[in-house]
Amino acid sequence: MPAEIRIIPCLEDNYAVLLHDPVTEATAVVDVPEPTPVIAALEKEGWNLTHILVTHHHQDHVQGVPALKARYGATVVGPKAEADSIPGLDVAVVDGDPVAVGSLVGRVLETPGHTAGHVSYLFEAERLLFAGDTLFTLGCGRPLECDPPVLWASLQRLKALPGDLQVYSGHEYTLANARFALSVDPDNAALKDQAAAAQDKRARGAPTIPSAMEDELAANPFLRADDPAMAEMLGVDGADPGAVFTELRARKSAFRG
Repeated sequence: MPAEIRIIPCLEDNYAVLLHDPVTEATAVVDVPEPTPVIAALEKEGWNLTHILVTHHHQDHVQGVPALKARYGATVVGPKAEADSIPGLDVAVVDGDPVAVGSLVGRVLETPGHTAGHVSYLFEAERLLFAGDTLFTLGCGRPLECDPPVLWASLQRLKALPGDLQVYSGHEYTLANARFALSVDPDNAALKDQAAAAQDKRARGAPTIPSAMEDELAANPFLRADDPAMAEMLGVDGADPGAVFTELRARKSAFRG
């Protein structure tokens, strides 16, 4: 039986995601921006929370962890590199560690850049990637605790994964990401199509996650920093991909469109 997914809007623009194994009835939540919407979703489905998977230590991803752990006794899994900043951490994971939610077995990918210890969770058999704030639909996170090339290296790792992965990220930033992406890559037909689809989803109140990795490869400018055409569009012809990514990320941070 396939895994079941529920996307839970939290705070102003965060997402928590429930991952449910119908075989064993185990259920994980990926990040907990706030507890109340997660509890409501669990009660609606009649699911018992068994695991909390944390991608990184920022408060808008972990502040609901203590309440959920107290209520359900769930096992809290998170990056070892940020163990001191994750409340209630039970299992500190590093790159390559397995993570089991019932019969669903994923593995940890270290994807630093947004934070120094950020991890993503790959459930390859289910074609699911929980990327936190490393990769967004049509965008990427801010490199807050590392230099931009560190985040670029993490994105290179993700872009090498299978194209049919469904990518779940931690925020609803797609419309803003699309406006920036179109400012640097205005003739990209795949990007135009994704931007229009995202606009339609938001108009209906629907989330723009997940996105397929193959769509991100075609339309997300931050995954194309190694494309000479992107360097040319940015006016940095011949620059190495790390420098191209740094330029892209600086432009995005300054973008007000």
